[in-house]
Amino acid sequence: MKKAELLMIPGPTPLPEPVREMMSRPAIGHRSAEFKEVLKRVFPSLQWIFGSKNQVFLYTASGTGAMEASMSNTLNPGDRVLALVNGVFSHRWAEIAKTLGLQVETLDVPPGEAHTPAMLQEYLEARRSTDYKAILLNHSETSTGVLSPIRELVAISRQTHPEALTIVDTITSLGATHFSLDDWDVDIAVSGSQKGFMLPPGLSFLGLSDRAWKAHQQCHQPGYYFNFTRYQKAQLESTTPYTPATPQILGLDVALTLMQEEGLANIIQRHARLSRMTRAGVQALGLSLFVSDPALASPSVTSFLPPAGLTVDAIRAGLKKRFGIVIADGQKELKGKIMRIGHLGHVSEREVLTTLSALEAVLLGLGHSVSPGTGVAAALQAAEASVELKQAVTHA
Repeated sequence: MKKAELLMIPGPTPLPEPVREMMSRPAIGHRSAEFKEVLKRVFPSLQWIFGSKNQVFLYTASGTGAMEASMSNTLNPGDRVLALVNGVFSHRWAEIAKTLGLQVETLDVPPGEAHTPAMLQEYLEARRSTDYKAILLNHSETSTGVLSPIRELVAISRQTHPEALTIVDTITSLGATHFSLDDWDVDIAVSGSQKGFMLPPGLSFLGLSDRAWKAHQQCHQPGYYFNFTRYQKAQLESTTPYTPATPQILGLDVALTLMQEEGLANIIQRHARLSRMTRAGVQALGLSLFVSDPALASPSVTSFLPPAGLTVDAIRAGLKKRFGIVIADGQKELKGKIMRIGHLGHVSEREVLTTLSALEAVLLGLGHSVSPGTGVAAALQAAEASVELKQAVTHA
């Protein structure tokens, strides 16, 4: 009998058993009193994870749907926006904006790098007279494994262009690292279910500030399905404006409960530890990290290059065929050039160590020279260092 594959990709991520059990229960009516009680728990729990006192909208759509909603509800055709681009998904901001008739300007850095606060400040200081209506940012660039200093970038945007909305993609960062919509003065943040929320694809979430709500009220064509006003009114009655994905929302209720039981600080520490373990293990196997600076390493995904003489396809195929482990290829111009191991959501040290051990076996089978056990040993050492660091912080 074929065993289930171990997904070590940046999404979809493995599902906790209680979530799977809940999602497999018989269907219930989306206008029933039972489902209304579920939404009464889900909506405030989403505010908790977003760090916001305001409503968080829940869409039956992928994260891209929430990205489009963030602009279609707050901007008008002809408005100028600035997109900070450093990979495939940050570039998606620019693509969506163009389809909405916005004037799009991009500030690009090469994939694998992040925009620095100094870089953004210099760029925006030189354009103080430019009437940007929004600045579009990506917290964790899934395609490369780069984590950007969003809090600092948002603060600089606010200093130079205080009226511009700051809109942030937190699809692979929310529930994996520090983020607070209110405390960081972010106007809109979007996320998706198949990442840190430990769910299948199909749901997206959007948190917004009072400033963003005012922009919505001045939006001429906010659309129909994603319309903020319709969701705001529905949520006040603990319901949804349209037919929702009830199984995913039932699972979301369980997933958010599990996250609250673990505690946000512990979730963040776990993801940071898994990232350090993966990076240490990959390097010990003689592989080069694509994001060399640890300060820029996403807690959700680690990207690395194949060794000389071996291909990404061969390594990924070996992992899948022999061990049933799936890791991700690069995307677009990085396809076939890098590999990505996802370590977010319902992932623990066991899955990381299993993946590193299997990766070592595949590399050895393909002729790559590596001392047996070095990857796992380095990962375990990184895990121990993480525990010591946590204890030092706790007792400081």
